[in-house]
Amino acid sequence: MGRSVLLQLARDSIEEVLQAQNSIDKDALLAEYALLAQNIPTITNLYINNELRGSYTSKQEKSLVDAIIIGAKRAAFEDKHFSPLTTSEYLSCEIELILETPDGILSEKDKAIAQLP
Repeated sequence: MGRSVLLQLARDSIEEVLQAQNSIDKDALLAEYALLAQNIPTITNLYINNELRGSYTSKQEKSLVDAIIIGAKRAAFEDKHFSPLTTSEYLSCEIELILETPDGILSEKDKAIAQLP
């Protein structure tokens, strides 16, 4: 089963920082997925070996696309409780997105790309 658009966006956001390049085309995403333009508060959690490795909570005034991009980058590189995520940690981290929608809380989690030895 493939990764959801939201989880892929979170992974792509972290990869942008690790690869020092802008690769996300927000306009194309917004044109294809109208939901991404809605203001939906999100929580982004990163885990390594089932232990929290970073977290960020967005505010409602951001579109979902911006909330996920900013949340993933801040959880990975700006959480004051952790050092910035390394490439090897990125490959072994799980990403959890929690969306606070008007219909209730939605949560999805992405498995690690690779496991740490």
